[in-house]
Amino acid sequence: MKNVLICLLTVVPFISHGGNENWHLGARSSAMAHASVTLFDVWSTHHNQGGLGWIKNASAGAYFENRFGIKELSQMGAAAVLPIRSGAFGLNYSGFGWSQYRENKFGLAYGMRFNDKISGGIQINYQSLRIANNYGSTGSFTVEAGLQARVTEQFTIGMHVFNPTKTKLNDYSQERIPTIMRFGAGYQFSDKVLVTCEAEKDLQFSAVFRAGLEYLPTEKLYIRGGVATNPGIVAFGFGLNFTSFKLDIASTYHQILGFSPQLSITYVLSNK
Repeated sequence: MKNVLICLLTVVPFISHGGNENWHLGARSSAMAHASVTLFDVWSTHHNQGGLGWIKNASAGAYFENRFGIKELSQMGAAAVLPIRSGAFGLNYSGFGWSQYRENKFGLAYGMRFNDKISGGIQINYQSLRIANNYGSTGSFTVEAGLQARVTEQFTIGMHVFNPTKTKLNDYSQERIPTIMRFGAGYQFSDKVLVTCEAEKDLQFSAVFRAGLEYLPTEKLYIRGGVATNPGIVAFGFGLNFTSFKLDIASTYHQILGFSPQLSITYVLSNK
């Protein structure tokens, strides 16, 4: 009975707003409470396409989240990045839900460096929602774009907008895909310590504030933590960095709904 109630409390708000939230992916981002608008890696295809311009090596990753320990609320994703001379192309997928309620998002991105301090990117998505029984399926195309600027060698700012055109799932209904804006900053205090923070605003909801910390105690081990508001969560995790293979494990904690463990695996080709 408890799992059924949690499932209803969690899923019903998504349905009532039309579904297809712009879910954050990647266990590194999760461990830092998703204060990730200034980060750049293969998961930039999800949290800020502007970061693609800095990527120098082809890479691919897979992600899984068991939200609140309920398999029906599981989320999964995958991403791949292929650098070219002045930027990189990205492909990505994310899926949320189960057989009775399913959200999918497919994206094609491109990011490029304008100079050694500024990189920008854009992505076109196809997003679909399927609800069993009488609802059926529907889908729409959306766009998102981002920018990152290296103000100094240590200080970076980033911004990202999702669905600026306010696309709906159906033209004849009020089911909306959210329009979300994010702005944040990151400061590299040393080779071992990175601090990030950001604000996120959905046009129909209160702002969310996030902060994250990444610490490198050894050459191959990362320790991470973060906090976020609205709803209030605490995040933590770690990463293992090998020559071409990266493993990131994280979890977020909601004081009512509990833990949401996450795992992501990344392969980087010819990493140096």
